[in-house]
Amino acid sequence: MRTDATPDRSSLAGRLTDAARTVAGILTAEYPAPASRSYLHPVLGPLAAGPRVVGELNDRLEDLLDAPLPATPAGLFALASYASALGWLTESLAELTRTVDAICTRAGIPVLMPGADAALAPDEDDERFDFAFSALELAAIRSAAEAAGMAPGAYIEVLTDSLRAAAAITDACMEISCGLIEDAQYILDEATTDVRIGDGPGSLPTLVRSLLARMEATG
Repeated sequence: MRTDATPDRSSLAGRLTDAARTVAGILTAEYPAPASRSYLHPVLGPLAAGPRVVGELNDRLEDLLDAPLPATPAGLFALASYASALGWLTESLAELTRTVDAICTRAGIPVLMPGADAALAPDEDDERFDFAFSALELAAIRSAAEAAGMAPGAYIEVLTDSLRAAAAITDACMEISCGLIEDAQYILDEATTDVRIGDGPGSLPTLVRSLLARMEATG
């Protein structure tokens, strides 16, 4: 239902700040992993919380669109920032889902068979993987691999993939959250009622500029 009041600059900035906190909350979400899937622990929290956050942001965006917002430059600026954040988060979570699907597929091979050698090669964790593990961590990994029915080397591979995926969604959520906060501050700090938009790259919302830079880098 449409509202009669046009959101003021403080209200617009508040909406962007609230969205930033909601996105950042994905990174603290927890979801228990069974022993047989412990290698997925780094990504299960974001994977479980992400769709709920996207739904919340989508509902808030619809509320924002219900206001007579496009009449003001500040409203257009906030709308562009919000829409960019929602699109970026949706794509990042889709990529996380695809990665987790691939990890689950990979985790089925090889399976630790009775009598199979469960030892790691001496340099396996140092040269084949991006993440270095201490002796204590390797002992825990061997125990976790046994509980998951996997060879330790295979377990480290899928755990490393999971850690990489967790790092990627963390980077995305932090960039989205920080961009929303920067845009909120810009709306509040403008001395006049006319927030600059459309007169050059520097006037665009932070997330829009970031997305354009990414497109240029991959183009």
